Amino acid sequence: MDEALLRSLTPGVLGVLVRRGADFAAAEDAVQDALVEAVRVWPADPPRDPKGWLVTVAWRRFLDATRADAARRRREEAVEEPEHGPVPAVDDTLRLYFLCAHPSLTPSSAVALTLRAVGGLTTRQIAAAYLVPEATVAQRISRAKRTVSGVRFDQPGDVATVLRVLYLVFNEGYSGDVDLAAEAIRLTRQLATAVDHPEVAGLLALMLLHHARRAGRTAPDGSLVPLAEQDRGRWDTALIAEGVAILQAALARDRLGEFQAQAAIAALHADAPTAEETDWVQVVEWYDELARLTDNPVVRLNRAVAVGEADGPRAGLAALAALDDSLPRHTAAAAYLHERDGDRATAARLYAEAAHKAPNLAERDHLTRQAARLNARPDR
Repeated sequence: MDEALLRSLTPGVLGVLVRRGADFAAAEDAVQDALVEAVRVWPADPPRDPKGWLVTVAWRRFLDATRADAARRRREEAVEEPEHGPVPAVDDTLRLYFLCAHPSLTPSSAVALTLRAVGGLTTRQIAAAYLVPEATVAQRISRAKRTVSGVRFDQPGDVATVLRVLYLVFNEGYSGDVDLAAEAIRLTRQLATAVDHPEVAGLLALMLLHHARRAGRTAPDGSLVPLAEQDRGRWDTALIAEGVAILQAALARDRLGEFQAQAAIAALHADAPTAEETDWVQVVEWYDELARLTDNPVVRLNRAVAVGEADGPRAGLAALAALDDSLPRHTAAAAYLHERDGDRATAARLYAEAAHKAPNLAERDHLTRQAARLNARPDR
């Protein structure tokens, strides 16, 4: 396989798709899929016209993605906000989640395929959620498609994989980049009525507790409002009460899982009348449980920030120093803890650095404002 040839053809193929009407991000995603397919097919069957082949495959991928995205948006339009209480009916969307989580697929491939085909997320969004390169996700999706192309979809996948997909779909919606949060809650409610499992309940509780705070996350101008500065009067107390009740019932079954542990942390934030009254010692303890269950570096990053609240910023910085500084939001966490410790100059520099690494516009603008605030008053 001539990788240099593929690299040289990529800009031209991308340009053709854009001229045909594809937006740049979608075109990039489609071309990436086509390149992965070329790596698989060309060694045994090289095309006479490599560029034409790539254009044809990439355009088909773009059309498939566009149709999937349109279907997803129709589902979103049918659900404006998550309803309170159980949703008894199980629709075809949830069935598709289970079918994409086919037993013949590895969990990582099943999640990637479902997020792409049913959730409507781009390869880039999935890669960011998993902290892996886009090429890795594209290869997983390509392999998954090949694996299931010749099998019958009469064997649904396992609940754990479907939960992982729903969790990632909700997180993408909650970030504000793609509004999928209400749809993820709707499907998780359906799953909770169909499956009696404490982790299903834990995920539903987690979603409700996070979604309850959504109105307070942004200011009227659309800027991001940190948790400590949010107007708690804007939080949805009915969703909080429901989430806490669901969580308590799940924890009582003594089968702790990562979603229950995350929900417990969210409940501690939701229960605190003010940010200053948050029980940070308990938050750290729940992060310890979550780290034990997942060994996830992002969990350890969040734990370091919580340690900074519970035991002081220098303790938090010490915990942060033990982690890989390439982790997403590591620089932003360091900036916050340095500011708490009184080192405003370092904090301002780190906020500016973190802004350049921000995964979305709202977060970038927030971090830029934080740096500007400290630079405007460096000694205060």
